[in-house]
Amino acid sequence: MSEQITIHLTVNGEDVSQNAPARETLADFLRTRLQLTGTHMGCEMGVCGACLVLVDGRVVHSCLMFAAQASGSVVETIEGLSERAAIADIQEAFHQRNALQCGFCTPGMLMTAQALLSQPGVPSRDEIRDALSGNYCRCTGYEAIVDAIESVARARAATANGRQVEEVAG
Repeated sequence: MSEQITIHLTVNGEDVSQNAPARETLADFLRTRLQLTGTHMGCEMGVCGACLVLVDGRVVHSCLMFAAQASGSVVETIEGLSERAAIADIQEAFHQRNALQCGFCTPGMLMTAQALLSQPGVPSRDEIRDALSGNYCRCTGYEAIVDAIESVARARAATANGRQVEEVAG
């Protein structure tokens, strides 16, 4: 029988405290204990990116992290980003650009895109491709995904610049 430990996290803005096996991955913890099934399990080796979540603001392969390692951290899943509409523009761009395909990799792609677009500036297409290099998709040639992320980056920058102009004028 594996040792049980108490894990304390903030997941999608809610405090969580649950017992779990010491060697349970964060992905399994999120999926089985918290029923947050948007975090997908693909390769279970940290290669495909289907299991990506944000831990203290950093993109993490939850299949490679024990839930115990995340204890005390703030975890955000695709459900949390979606529920608070943090990625609504990215989701819409994926839809408009037909970057969704089967959808298995989409949560990881959206997590990567959100982390990338949270950085200052507008990333180049090469920077977008580099950021996506940890996400594997069997259905697309990635161009639609890069197009979608680039369009959101430009739209967010234009909105931010518009606000700056208004603030200076006001």
